[in-house]
Amino acid sequence: MLRRTLLTLSTAALIAGPAFADSHSMKKDIVDTAAEAGSFSTLLAAAEAAGLVDTLKGEGPLTVFAPTDDAFAALPEGTVESLLEPENKDKLTAILTYHVVSGAVMSGDLSDGMSAATVEGSEITVSLGDAVKINDATVVTPDIEASNGVIHVIDSVLMPPM
Repeated sequence: MLRRTLLTLSTAALIAGPAFADSHSMKKDIVDTAAEAGSFSTLLAAAEAAGLVDTLKGEGPLTVFAPTDDAFAALPEGTVESLLEPENKDKLTAILTYHVVSGAVMSGDLSDGMSAATVEGSEITVSLGDAVKINDATVVTPDIEASNGVIHVIDSVLMPPM
């Protein structure tokens, strides 16, 4: 009886083990991870309007400092709507790519005063203190891993220097 129970449990573990491991090892890309989170619909709509979805779904690795829907809502009234218009695609692209750094940069890799070149071409500055800041934006949730990089959630929209 004990032998049959042990054999049954062992067989079940062998069958379930690979399925369980596969479901946890399959991370989603940056876009799908952001979509699943549910608080980045404005960012994803902007990425779509700028033609950046394929890039954010690409091989990477990329680090994205992702403003929430609330961060976009805090912009002056009409700003988001204006940026989503086709004639403002270049400006929208510049703003969005200013939120992206090549490579997977985890919070443990950051140091106070460091700067990093963004995909847009300008640099962002990191400050460590009571909170981690990227320029003036506070990182509210760090180190969300995706299959092609990492997302750090920020509380405001970064604007590239003009």
